[in-house]
This record gives sequence, C-alpha cells and structure tokens, in this order.
Amino acid sequence: MDAKNVTKIAILGAGTIGGSVIKTLADNREIITQRAGTEIQIKKILVLPHEIPALQEKGLPATSNYDEILNDPEISIVVELIGGTTVAKKFMLQALESGKSVVTANKDAVAQFGHEFFETAEKNHVDFLFEAAVGGAIPIIMPLKRSLTANKITEILGIVNGTTNYMLTKMTEDGADYDTVLKEAQAKGYAEANPAADVEGKDAARKIAILASIAFNSRVKFEDVSMEGITKITPKDIQHAGKLGYVVKLLAIGKESDAGVDVRVHPVLLPKTHPLASVNGVFNAIFVKGYPINEAMFFGPGAGFPTASAVVSDIIEISKGIQTNSVGHFGCTCYNKKPICPIEETVSSYYIRLLVDDMPGVLGAVATAFGDAGVSLHSVAQTNSAVENHAELVVVTHKVKHKNILVAQDALKKLSAVDEISSLMRVES
Repeated sequence: MDAKNVTKIAILGAGTIGGSVIKTLADNREIITQRAGTEIQIKKILVLPHEIPALQEKGLPATSNYDEILNDPEISIVVELIGGTTVAKKFMLQALESGKSVVTANKDAVAQFGHEFFETAEKNHVDFLFEAAVGGAIPIIMPLKRSLTANKITEILGIVNGTTNYMLTKMTEDGADYDTVLKEAQAKGYAEANPAADVEGKDAARKIAILASIAFNSRVKFEDVSMEGITKITPKDIQHAGKLGYVVKLLAIGKESDAGVDVRVHPVLLPKTHPLASVNGVFNAIFVKGYPINEAMFFGPGAGFPTASAVVSDIIEISKGIQTNSVGHFGCTCYNKKPICPIEETVSSYYIRLLVDDMPGVLGAVATAFGDAGVSLHSVAQTNSAVENHAELVVVTHKVKHKNILVAQDALKKLSAVDEISSLMRVES
C-alpha cells in the first residue's frame, strides 16, 4: 500500500481502553484496512515517562512529549483516551486547532465542553467523534446523528451505568442489601474504591446530557440533569416492586415535554414487560421512542475491552473521510435552544412507602393528604412488614407533576399518624 493510502494516528493513553484499541487495530488489521480504504498506522502513543519502556519492548512508538504529536503533519487523527477534563480538554482542543481530527471516549469532557470541541472542529474543517463516550460498545451516537435523523425523537430511556445495574441486579436476585452488593462490586472491579460517580448518578447524568443534546437538537449540560442515586434503595422496596409487577432500575431519562427538555437520572419502578427490565448485570441498553420509528433498543456491553469497538469505528469513519476529502461533516446538531424542564414540572407516577400508626382513620387521613395536594392514587396496599403498633402502606399514584408530590410529602410529614416516609420513587409506565 502506497504512502498516500496510509492514515497515521496518535493515541493518548495506553490504559484499559487505549490498550484495547491498540490490540484491536493489530488483530483486525486486514478487515479494518479494507473497510477504511486505507491502512491505519499508529505513529505515536502518548504515555507517562515510566510507561515508555514497556511499550517500546512491544515495538510500539511511545512518547511522553505531546508536541511530537501536535507538530507532526503526518498524524491526521488524535485518539484521546486519558480521561478527565483538564489535560484531555487541552490536548483535544490543541489537536483540533492544528487541523487534526479527534476521537474520544471521554464522556466527562464531551458533556461539559462538547460545544467548544465542535466549534473548534468546524472552524478547522476536521471531525470530532465520540461514539465510545456513551454505552461503550453500543452504537448509539452515530445512529442518533445519522440513521434516525428522519425521526422526531420524543423519549430516551437508558441503563447506562454497568456498576449500578449490576448492584441492582444482585439486590433483586439475592435479596442482598446495598452495602453488601457494593462491596461485591468493588471486589469484582465493577465499582471504584470511591463509587460516588456511579452510585450517585453522576456518570449516567453525563451520558444522558450527551444523548439528550443529540436527540432533541438542543444543548443539555451536565448541570441541567436532575440526579438521584441508588444509595437509599432497600431490599424491601425491590420486593414490593416485584409484587406490583415492576423491577427497580437506575434510568437516565430524556423526554420532550411542554415545559422543555426533561432530563433526569434516578431509580424507577419499571414494568417487567418493558424491554429494559430484562437488562441485567453490567450490561447497558438504550431505549428510543420517536416517529416514525416508534420504538428501538440498543443493547450490549457498556465498558471495558468492547469499548475499543466504538473507538476504532470512529477512527475508520474519519479515515474514510480523509480518503474522499470529506472530513468535517460530522458537525454539532444542537441547532435549537430549548429550555430545560424544571424538576418540579416533570410528570410521573410515584411509589411511596409509609410507616403509619395502626389505628382507625389513618388511611383516610393519608388519602386526604394526597388528594389535597392534587395527587390521585392508583393503589394503596398494606404490607405484611408492619412493626408493633404500626402498619406499612405502599402507595402508587397516577401521573402527576413532581411539585404536587412535594406538597403531598410535606403534608404527610405533618400528620402525627405518619411515623416515616420510608421510600419515594418514580414509576415509569
């Protein structure tokens, strides 16, 4: 293959994903070359100084000097896999400004600075691709940007964090509590020593900010996403959900509403008949509704080695564009400026578990508190989990605005017969 039919790239970082990309490019070299129409050659790999000898022993071109990459006119694509939002942002912007296209798996940087990357890429007539930033190996970014562009997307529901999905699966299957499954997830390497980004919903919030921005053609930032994690979920709630015909999942949700783009992350009771209900373990899935597609679901491994699939696919897409002189056509799709729906105006059904005094008139007082707040009840059941002189009630409401639930919650707290509001979760119909 002649020199003009070689696309030279640089990879920033040789950790889990970086190493997987290097291996994939080597193992699938023949089919990648055929599909890209060009040989893809790694010219440089940026690592820390102490990591250089190990790569050089494998015959890989390692460096710790980014200027060697930035100032090399032969390198046309920079693949950022170091993560974070400081050095990574700086390196990506510098690469774009130097006329090099960028591929990244960095959800944090894309969610926070995506508009800067797109503006810089457009100004310099290069591409900025980030398929691996959401869903790992699952193709979702490019389908939203290309395959589904004839559709008006109305809703995206996603299980986009493998750690929390694994934990909720174990809590459901084994009846274990949160602390137990967290320790197990950490022991298996699914959860970090500090799991806050996962269990508090931050990771999922970054991903739904990216997805909602593309689906609804309006910029959604990380700070626009309402977040609630899984730390308060108990085996009792999961058991009650099961009896009602639901499973508990941490969902990333994006919807079009009359009040604007509704974006949130929180646990939900999801009907067992919903396609997402059977997505268990560390797997991810993204459910899309729109017209005329109606419904579609994208499912697969959400992290680890398979993420290299999405990274290399982006490299191939840009390489094909370089061969046909059509680089720079994967631009930003946020051409609208839609408001963000305030959390108080979001609409959902709700599951509420209450501990109340076991005495006549309590049920009526509880129903009146909901009714006065404008909340209509779908069902009320007394469980078998009561403690002495108390009864446990499980209430499911009809759809209502969140602000009405907050009013009802305050009213219930003021009732002397209500000892505790043990749990409150949304129900996804």
